[in-house]
Amino acid sequence: MRVHTLKRAVIALALALPGAAIATVVAAPAAHADGCYTWQRTLSQGRSGEDVRQLQIRVAGWAAYRDIVRVDGSYGPETAAAVKRFQSAYGLPADGIAGSRTFAKIYELQDNDCTPKHFSYSELDNGCGRSGWSGGPLSSTATRANAVRTMWKLEALRRSLGDKPLYVTSGFRSIACNRQVGGASDSQHLYGTAADLVPRGSSLCQVARTARNRGFSGIYGPGYPGHSNHVHVDSRRENNNDRSTNSTSWSAPNCGIG
Repeated sequence: MRVHTLKRAVIALALALPGAAIATVVAAPAAHADGCYTWQRTLSQGRSGEDVRQLQIRVAGWAAYRDIVRVDGSYGPETAAAVKRFQSAYGLPADGIAGSRTFAKIYELQDNDCTPKHFSYSELDNGCGRSGWSGGPLSSTATRANAVRTMWKLEALRRSLGDKPLYVTSGFRSIACNRQVGGASDSQHLYGTAADLVPRGSSLCQVARTARNRGFSGIYGPGYPGHSNHVHVDSRRENNNDRSTNSTSWSAPNCGIG
């Protein structure tokens, strides 16, 4: 379990008169994500900016069925709907407006490096002994950023499965690693946008079916060649920056997905 810094109110007691104590409470500072990102304003439809983009990264796993949340810095109906689903999933008032309670929950879920608390960079960079995010078709910075977005979707998937563990057996792969394991030449693993998953407490089919509502445009599971013991999920739609055509690819015949 990761350790997160707790913000506590400081209470100062001052004696005004002999035998009479007056308690002065100094309010705690606004909650913030230690070492990560702090939102400074309430966000709702019509807002735009980097703070909206940071929010979109964290709610991208709460997209509608067969849809995605664009990380474009513009707070439209798509983002508002994803925020509502996030809020509902964590027992918050589901109004689609990202305010202090929504941000407090995000701060609770994330670590100092902006990854969600149940997933880490080391898990997503686990192909062929880890390569440090280099050796792929993108820069290491871009690949690492993609991996963060993937992790937040995985966090949403985990929550939707009742907070039952998901283990990443293969994440980012360098070009050399991908060749070594026999991966497709255009594999999403090359971009940091894919993860192969093994659940605990859930079935592979439960994972594959639930992933359809968590912003994943690529899903392969039981019944698809080579996927009898894990579920592959990816974000090829965002990677291709393609919303004009249907670039969604799902196949898990044994789970009724095809």
